[in-house]
Amino acid sequence: MQQEPVVRLENVSKMISSKAIIDNLSLEISPGQVFGFLGPNGAGKTTTIRMMVGLISISQGDIVICGHSIKNQFEAAIANVGAIVENPEMYKYLTGYQNLHHFARMLPGVTKLRIQEVIALVGLDNRIHDKVKTYSLGMRQRLGVAQAILHNPKLLILDEPTNGLDPQGIRELRDYLRDLCRVEGTTVFVSSHLLSEMELMCDRVAIIQNGRLIDVRQLKNEDGVAVSAAEIAFDVDQPQQAAAILGVNRVENNLLIMQVSREEVADINARLVQAGLKVYGIREVTRSLEDQFLEMTGSEQIV
Repeated sequence: MQQEPVVRLENVSKMISSKAIIDNLSLEISPGQVFGFLGPNGAGKTTTIRMMVGLISISQGDIVICGHSIKNQFEAAIANVGAIVENPEMYKYLTGYQNLHHFARMLPGVTKLRIQEVIALVGLDNRIHDKVKTYSLGMRQRLGVAQAILHNPKLLILDEPTNGLDPQGIRELRDYLRDLCRVEGTTVFVSSHLLSEMELMCDRVAIIQNGRLIDVRQLKNEDGVAVSAAEIAFDVDQPQQAAAILGVNRVENNLLIMQVSREEVADINARLVQAGLKVYGIREVTRSLEDQFLEMTGSEQIV
């Protein structure tokens, strides 16, 4: 039985001064996955996130979170959301624990036990009683995630959470988000400019350009195993003749490129040899998420 999506964007548009910033955007995000949101500069990523958390209004369409409309049932919808839009804001003169305790007082049902659980989840046990002004940027990001999940939200929204983090901090954040999905079943919606990290972090990604959805890509299967985007390159002495024999037309750098299964590779090799062609090599060509992104958007700007 298929689970109901945690988030549905239903033909969402945002108009500013008669210009469509977001144009008829529709998405569904399933429970317990890390969902990436990618697009070039000005594509509309932050605008979409601001509409999801109610910071700006929706011009047309609707956003439904856990069955509740952001437009018509805002309080019920937003109760299921934790979010960090841009940088997490904390009281630097307080300790990490004091910050969490302060926020917990504003949320119903958050106990001291829950505070300890989120501290352990983001790995701040050893520094939680130090003042936030002594924290590195990575530690402040972790504290921000802890604050955002205090009320055990169904959906965690993060806008560019890796900005300014060093490689170790980025890897730690990636691991915490994966654990959050696995341990608490939280759905994570994240935008980032680091495509290589999104490829490692996310189960699925949506790519938008000029406010329109271009594509949604599955990066991992239900078991968390990467879905291969591999193609096979055949190095033959007469690639154009080989392409004609096989009924394909993609030849790059004198290599015949095909997207075929492992079982088909041997059959194709046999057909080429029987046709009198010399096969010098067969290898797998893997296209990264960045390659696919630039191919779809035609842009080198990946923020």
